[in-house]
Amino acid sequence: MRPLRLLTGLLLVLVMAAVAVPVATHVTPGVLAALDPPPVVAPPVTPPAQIPPTAVAVPDVVAPLSPAAPAPDPAVLGAELDAALQLPGTGTFAGTVVDSADGSVLYARDAARLQAPASTIKLLTAVAALTFGQPRQVLTTSVLSSESTPGALYLHGGGDVLLGSGPSDPDAVVGRAGLGTLAAEAAAALPGPGTYTVYLDDTLFVGASLNPTWAEGDVAAGEVAPVHSLAVNSAWLEEGRSGGPRSQDAALDAARLFTAALVAAAADRGITVVPDVERRAAPGDAEPLAAVDSAPLQDQVRRMLEISDNYLAEALARVAAHGSGRPASSGGATEAITAAAVTAGVPGDGLLVGDAAGLSTRNAVSPAQLAALMRGITTSELPGVAGIAGSLPIAGVTGTLSGRFTADGPTAAGAGTIRAKTGTLNAVTGLTGHVVTADGRLLVFSFLAAGLDGATVEARAAADRAAAILAGCGCR
Repeated sequence: MRPLRLLTGLLLVLVMAAVAVPVATHVTPGVLAALDPPPVVAPPVTPPAQIPPTAVAVPDVVAPLSPAAPAPDPAVLGAELDAALQLPGTGTFAGTVVDSADGSVLYARDAARLQAPASTIKLLTAVAALTFGQPRQVLTTSVLSSESTPGALYLHGGGDVLLGSGPSDPDAVVGRAGLGTLAAEAAAALPGPGTYTVYLDDTLFVGASLNPTWAEGDVAAGEVAPVHSLAVNSAWLEEGRSGGPRSQDAALDAARLFTAALVAAAADRGITVVPDVERRAAPGDAEPLAAVDSAPLQDQVRRMLEISDNYLAEALARVAAHGSGRPASSGGATEAITAAAVTAGVPGDGLLVGDAAGLSTRNAVSPAQLAALMRGITTSELPGVAGIAGSLPIAGVTGTLSGRFTADGPTAAGAGTIRAKTGTLNAVTGLTGHVVTADGRLLVFSFLAAGLDGATVEARAAADRAAAILAGCGCR
């Protein structure tokens, strides 16, 4: 039974990743049958952890969960979770488990305790991005020209911080829009011999580029960097990586890469491009000369959640603020995140959002609020928000959970079944997500540990044990 149940749970969450379907609040989410009967296919096998989620086969149809599936007994479940969430030394867990279908609280342990949520706050960021933006929305990086300023070209950032330096890659998320392609198209559109100067217009994002509540050490370590409205690969200095040092002026670095590509692309047309780049906003009469589009917003949100990309989270939050009519600033972003969370059903009392990434010392969120958000996601009638449930890392398979819940370990019951967002700071560990139980009931959960002093590994293991209990037991 257990392999079949794991497979059923994996199929459910994978389909939620691929199909955004409005879900009524009174039933557990499932995927509606296609209009035409699907072809008969062999059941997919759980892929090894190194296979990216885009390579995982997704079936056309998965039967909805039954609303009559039994829920765990709170008394039985509570005893098992209390035992799993014990920590040696300093540090304590707060947590909660909620039935997604009817909202009943099945477990609560100091669930209203407000604390730093670490990167689990990116769940709120994802909801804001897809509340104030559309799943298939793209972000455009463009080259503008103006009759009022002949010889001037303006590289305008539209919020895409996943640019590539070379040709656009239509199958990628990072590098879907390439500066090399943009330069070639701009060179082809220029009206013949002449001299041109490139100006960087990164005025979409306003206000301070660094959040004053971020620790200097996090900036120095490349956890985050000054946020601009265009960047190559989330400002990491090594384009093919997802870690290490980041640029301290990613927009200017991107503009220099674009200018060098434009110099090469325009050389055979008798066009001279001044190699130096300055910042200057485009005039009001500027018109697009060339443009490249990012991967859709839903794909960027998925990447942000899977690898827990702080820079991308901050950029997406500013795009959400702009979409909500607020300034595309750090403050506008936190306001938009808070507003979207409340709309999704999160109780606002005590909720404090200091940034979009989870690094701010001002962040204060409780497990009850995170679980309410998770339930709002799994029951949302907004296709983009509902799709977030399927964009979370899969236990033992993808993203930040690829090395956890291994098939031969004590938390194997959660492998392929749990989808959750992780979060870790020096004294904090969190895990928030959803899981289908052995009896086919969809639960949402949030476990947050605080006050850790050298026990981060133990706290992470405890959170994994608790989530695996939800996957593996009927608890009745």
